[in-house]
Amino acid sequence: MSESFRQLLRSLPDFPESLPDFDPEQAHADPAELFRQWLAEALDAEVPQPNACSLATADNLGRPSSRMLILKDIDDDGWHFATSRNSRKGRELSSNPHAALNFFWPQQGRQVRVAGDVMALSAEASAADWAARPGADGTQNPGWQLYALRPRELEFWQARHDRQHIRHRYGAR
Repeated sequence: MSESFRQLLRSLPDFPESLPDFDPEQAHADPAELFRQWLAEALDAEVPQPNACSLATADNLGRPSSRMLILKDIDDDGWHFATSRNSRKGRELSSNPHAALNFFWPQQGRQVRVAGDVMALSAEASAADWAARPGADGTQNPGWQLYALRPRELEFWQARHDRQHIRHRYGAR
């Protein structure tokens, strides 16, 4: 049974026939601008929910967990996301304010990884984010918290059919 499962996994489709080109020498010096460019290209390619990403955190003992969420914004504070302060993520961020985001766009053979320190944004910004959610009904959620991840490192990854995948890294900003 396990060998057939292994064979099944190995036989799953790879990236599409046509992949975008990426020349790191031509990449924007600001990683946030390169991300915006790649996001626009994902939208043009009709990638579903290209703003969805995995948020990885760890508790105070270093035990990791991750879940999918939506990128809210990128500004001088960092890369914004939100969750309940009382959720597992909120508790983990309270005790260990370091995290990583990972975006994956398989239709383009691309992923972007962003890792750094996380800070809670203001109660006003959190309330405004809650109110702006689709389907907002005017109720408040005092447990809702908007966070900003300040990148320490970013990696843009472009798949290639020859398996010479391109990794373009930015260090601390």
